Amino acid sequence: MDFESFCLTLEDDTPPDYLARTIQALWHDARGQWDRAHQIVQPIGSEEASWVHAYLHRKEGDYGNASYWYNRAARPMSDSSLKDEWEEIVRSLL
Repeated sequence: MDFESFCLTLEDDTPPDYLARTIQALWHDARGQWDRAHQIVQPIGSEEASWVHAYLHRKEGDYGNASYWYNRAARPMSDSSLKDEWEEIVRSLL
């Protein structure tokens, strides 16, 4: 699936089942369901999930917690817009 196709799924009621849980979390985030996104990604221990987790805490405004998760993801804290980081993560994980 490419980024444009993924964005089209945001009009659906649920994310496609075949998407990785990290991408499903970003799908929920894009639909304004931050809590659901966080609930999905929190138990996953991968660097990719840590990046999503970091993004979510940065979006929340909890920069201390975001910094912790960026470190777990082996990435510097993003200074791009939240929209741009969301797109970067989605494109990277698809």
